Amino acid sequence: MYRILKKEGRAKRGVLETVHGAIQTPVFMNVGTAAAIKGAVAASDLEQIGTQVELSNTYHLHVRPGDKVVKRLGGLHKFMSWDKPILTDSGGFQVFSLAGLRKIKEEGVYFHSHVDGKKIFMGPEESMQIQSNLASTIAMAFDECAPSKADREYVQASVERTARWLERCKKEMDRLNGLEDTINPKQLLFGINQGAVYPDIRIEHAKRISELNLDGYAVGGLAVGETHEEMYHILDEVVPFLPVDKPTYLMGVGTPANILEGVERGVDFFDCVYPTRNGRHGHLYTNHGKINLFNAKYELDDRPIEEGCGCPACRRYSRAYIRHLLKAKEMLGMRLCVLHNLYFYNTMMTEIRNALDEGRFAAYKREKLEGMAAPWLE
Repeated sequence: MYRILKKEGRAKRGVLETVHGAIQTPVFMNVGTAAAIKGAVAASDLEQIGTQVELSNTYHLHVRPGDKVVKRLGGLHKFMSWDKPILTDSGGFQVFSLAGLRKIKEEGVYFHSHVDGKKIFMGPEESMQIQSNLASTIAMAFDECAPSKADREYVQASVERTARWLERCKKEMDRLNGLEDTINPKQLLFGINQGAVYPDIRIEHAKRISELNLDGYAVGGLAVGETHEEMYHILDEVVPFLPVDKPTYLMGVGTPANILEGVERGVDFFDCVYPTRNGRHGHLYTNHGKINLFNAKYELDDRPIEEGCGCPACRRYSRAYIRHLLKAKEMLGMRLCVLHNLYFYNTMMTEIRNALDEGRFAAYKREKLEGMAAPWLE
């Protein structure tokens, strides 16, 4: 059950009750594609840095180690030793990202594995079965993420097929949740709105999927080539047509500024690989802008990444030391940078929730953006 606790304009402060605990929203989900955060980050680390939800990928776990293996080991929570909520993406994004390795049909998608070239078929029923085996808290519907600049005729046909797939996903999820050997019979299902950058197609799709009374709704197919302004415009157009009493998830987004803009437009859930990917390359988020620890000016800098930060890296280590680790290609350097960036994101979400609780989100957003635009303070 999702409850809205506070509103400021379209920005919402809420809580989603799940079998694995309550999710306080707005929330940023920490991305662990193959059941681990890249950069040698363990589940115990996620607890330490304030992670609420871990996100894993259906396609990747199906390929390796295999969802049936995970089920035999008790499900994804037990497998990765994480007892808080997990959201599994459906494999639908791989329909976009593995364009050269797949063929889309009405029944589903035929892939060649990116690991060994083995043939894989995944349709709505298969995606739900895999996610049921993984026993995640929230399963995502199987969809096609059409390229943002695809022509209108292609996008219209793709969205209509995605709508049909969603109905099949719901039917199969209901069936799976009723089986005796299902690990998580209370698995939630989120549908996904698609339509590239065509507002009218997205609005009609939003209306159609809203009738299915799902546990939540995502806006997919953004941050895949369109401008930020186009993305914000789509959110302005589409979010009002999604159920306000269900959580709204903006998939694959994004930068701290993207998140602040999304919250303002009524988005509750976010995920993105930016903090981990950037961290592994020494690019770090601070309240005064991004810094690149590979820059020579940090060679003798004995300050933490950010003064006052409570992350494991800043509590103990200097910029100079972490820069040395990165230059020496020591895994510890990447690990500390990833932990800092995820802590920054998770802390920002706590600040956003507090600001909404206190009715000052607009002021918080303005101050946060102004601060992050001032890298000369680093």
